[in-house]
Amino acid sequence: MHEAVFYVAALWMTGLLVVSVGLVIRARSSLSRILALDMLILILIALLVLLSDANRVSYYLDAALVLALLSFVATIGAARYHSEGRLFS
Repeated sequence: MHEAVFYVAALWMTGLLVVSVGLVIRARSSLSRILALDMLILILIALLVLLSDANRVSYYLDAALVLALLSFVATIGAARYHSEGRLFS
């Protein structure tokens, strides 16, 4: 039962990953692309967490944490650049 839940979750996350890649490509505005790319990164983080639990190793969690921090900073920077036209004050 436990393995079936992992397979269903991994399959679901992979499907969501494909849909979000399509959304990044087809989005018309830059804000929609920023949001779709942030969603793509969050799905990748979820896949890394599932992979870490399935393989019983912790370094995938480290990669997920680093990816989450980089994604947060990049999203803040992209949103600020889009709204104000500059990154730093």
